Amino acid sequence: MSGITFAEPLFLWLLVIVPGMVVFYVLKQHKSSAALSMPDLKQFANAGTTFRHYLRYVLFALRAAAVAFLIIALARPQSTESYQDVSTEGIDIILALDISGSMLARDFRPNRLEASKNVATEFISGRPYDRMGLVVFSGESFTQCPITTDHAVLINLLREIQSGMIEDGTALGMGLATAINRIKDSEAKSKVIIILTDGINNRGEIAPSTAADIAKTFGIRVYTIGVGTQGVAPYPVQTPFGVQYQDMPVEIDEGILTEIAQKTGGKYFRATDNDKLLQVYKDIDKLEKSKIDDVRQFSRKEEKFMFPALIAFVMLALELLTRITLFRNLT
Repeated sequence: MSGITFAEPLFLWLLVIVPGMVVFYVLKQHKSSAALSMPDLKQFANAGTTFRHYLRYVLFALRAAAVAFLIIALARPQSTESYQDVSTEGIDIILALDISGSMLARDFRPNRLEASKNVATEFISGRPYDRMGLVVFSGESFTQCPITTDHAVLINLLREIQSGMIEDGTALGMGLATAINRIKDSEAKSKVIIILTDGINNRGEIAPSTAADIAKTFGIRVYTIGVGTQGVAPYPVQTPFGVQYQDMPVEIDEGILTEIAQKTGGKYFRATDNDKLLQVYKDIDKLEKSKIDDVRQFSRKEEKFMFPALIAFVMLALELLTRITLFRNLT
């Protein structure tokens, strides 16, 4: 079995069962031989042994072989000769997401926040070899998920985000600062922050331009995204009759978002609907993949247990079929 290893090699010890089966079968056949000779049967001594008489041993052979192959399948044989070239950019990415009340505006489907979460989820799924983390901000900021390679956990935490989790407002500088704090000590070849907002910085102790200077110091590239249609959009407004939607002007500080991106070597994007937001993430994905040209080769073991398991199934089926047909009266 050149090029084959076993994930559960201890199961191979069960192969001693097979020679045990052979010994038991031989002894059973010996004991089943007639011990009493009948003189009047001598006339049949020269009678030929039929082909079907020998074929009865096929039943036992099929069963023993099936047991052997089942044991091999349990040991999980794996091919060590399968390799896959995977392009790994060596990039750590923090997603910083605005969850203020204005992110519930319905100029996106179903609203800005849910659209941003959906597109971010697709972005995360499309970069399985990068480490990623998640920061959320509104009137203040906090880390929703530290940098991790477990994208399933990251996506689950992203889906749990809701507007109103923290005090309302737009602390853009604090959101960026929190993201910087999470990624600044990374040893990745490329450190990236993608920050998305739909408003103007109006809260927090750190100015966005100051946070941008800090990011530049640590060699962190920041991509900024402004989400919101041009003109007016239906914003949620609390009234005596509950939450109602009213058209209000869309105000995004594109100047500061552009400044942050330019200072850090990133780029500013404006997304005015779902399709453009999706395209923004696709553009960022392409930009970052062109930064590093590293290619590492990973050896990926391929499971081969299905082949011996299939053989065992076929042999058991043949034994059963043989017992109930051709050799029904011989066993």
